[in-house]
Amino acid sequence: MTHDHDLVLRPTAAQTEAALNPPAGRTGGDLVVETLAGLGATTVFGLPGQHALGMFDALRRSDLRYVGLRVENNAGFAADAYGRITGEAAPLLLSTGPGALMSLAALQEAAAASAPVLAVGSQVPAAGLGGGRHGYLHELRDQQASFRDIVKSVHTVRTQSQIPSAIAAAWQSALTAPHGPVWVEIPQDVLLAETTLPVVTALDATPDEVVPRPELTAVAAHLLANAERPAIIAGGGVVRADASGKLLALAERLNAPVVTTFGGKGAFPWEHPLSLQSWLEDRHTTDFLEDADVLLVVGSGLGELSSNYHTFAPRGRVIQIEADAGKLESNHPALGIHADARLALTALLETAEPRPARGDAERVRTVLDQVRDRIAAQELTLEQRLLADVRAALPDDAPSFWDMTILAYWAWSAFDARRPNTMHTAQGAGGLGYGFPAALGAAAAEPGRPVLAVSGDGGAMYSIAELATARQYGLDVTWLIVDDGGYGILREYMTDAFGEATGTELARPDFTALAESFGVPAVRTSPDALREDLTKALSTPGPSVVVL
Repeated sequence: MTHDHDLVLRPTAAQTEAALNPPAGRTGGDLVVETLAGLGATTVFGLPGQHALGMFDALRRSDLRYVGLRVENNAGFAADAYGRITGEAAPLLLSTGPGALMSLAALQEAAAASAPVLAVGSQVPAAGLGGGRHGYLHELRDQQASFRDIVKSVHTVRTQSQIPSAIAAAWQSALTAPHGPVWVEIPQDVLLAETTLPVVTALDATPDEVVPRPELTAVAAHLLANAERPAIIAGGGVVRADASGKLLALAERLNAPVVTTFGGKGAFPWEHPLSLQSWLEDRHTTDFLEDADVLLVVGSGLGELSSNYHTFAPRGRVIQIEADAGKLESNHPALGIHADARLALTALLETAEPRPARGDAERVRTVLDQVRDRIAAQELTLEQRLLADVRAALPDDAPSFWDMTILAYWAWSAFDARRPNTMHTAQGAGGLGYGFPAALGAAAAEPGRPVLAVSGDGGAMYSIAELATARQYGLDVTWLIVDDGGYGILREYMTDAFGEATGTELARPDFTALAESFGVPAVRTSPDALREDLTKALSTPGPSVVVL
């Protein structure tokens, strides 16, 4: 009897000859880029540094495309967006110490948003590992400890022969649901030393499948099919699993209303009769979900922003499908199903009996009317008009990346993403500076398709250096900067809480003149001209800036 684990691929004579006589002049850095290429990578992001030069020198001997940003944190945001758009692990090459640590905020966002980023950082020479104080440049007592609380897994290399296996293990970890960032670190001398190891060829790093237990999906299917008032909350896990079609089929079979979280934008058609859209911060939506006798939560941990700031208190039975086992029942008791969203929804479709309609679409219309009436009473026509103009200017299949700014807070609830995986925000970790560098990563992922970035003037200042990146690579990103003279949302929070704001007012540059100094076309617009100016910018190849 032959078992799968007994099978060994036999090299051909040509392969054996090539392995015995590898090209001269290769180093440990070559093993890194060969491994990445063998795993299927085509593009890498990063920033060179002294200890990492072995990797960057090897890039010129490879077919990998390098996109270099000006700040490590921005390079991390670009890799995050590349991973979100493609579903592939995005390599991020970094140097030791300060260079590595500068990426932490971006990796936290990738972790919160389940974006697959494969960060490969250099280390001090191998003799300096282990916490001794040798005085190497960039030396930290335990560099990986700074990453361990953020990334999914940490992989430390000490010899060249460990490089392919460590990177392959990290790749598999990054792409096993839930996706996330991983950290690999390799000493400087290991990267620089010449190698006689054979050229790395294709590797198998197939991610593990997170399969639902059938007894749990059988119970869930029975509960949903027999519910009086079922409802579904669709989170970002539905988008990442490419499961929006499965979700639509299940919702229609059950006649179950669906609301998407802010991370799940586009997971369900906005104008569908069963769509509650994304009004999760509205009390009418919260009341509706609390009234459900069976609530299916797919790909969401029901965290702060998905639970109306933890005011949500479901009264019915909750079924939670989540690939991150740590999020199961972390906020509400539930029938917890640890599984990838696509696999679990497929299982429910195979077992759930159709549920007849019981006025479900009418109940959805009532809630949406209540939401619209409440907003109309607040005289927020300017905010609604700006979002409508952005939506009209942006092609349906063009991705958008939103920084933490007031217009983005509106977009979380009110913007129709129209397609899955086209609207992305920094609401996972909530740090500033995400929008523009992330949009650059998306443009690198799919050249020729326009990409929109939206920032406030405060968040924009985090990313000004990347105008040079946009120009250097000719990336098709239009950057909408909403200039309100400060940290606008914090100004509102502090004024509401304390009667006045402190530290929120900002001196800022002439953004149009600044962009043009980088060779990036820019225009100053107004609410009346926004739609026209944004449409023109998005339809013009290359980078551009629109300042509102």
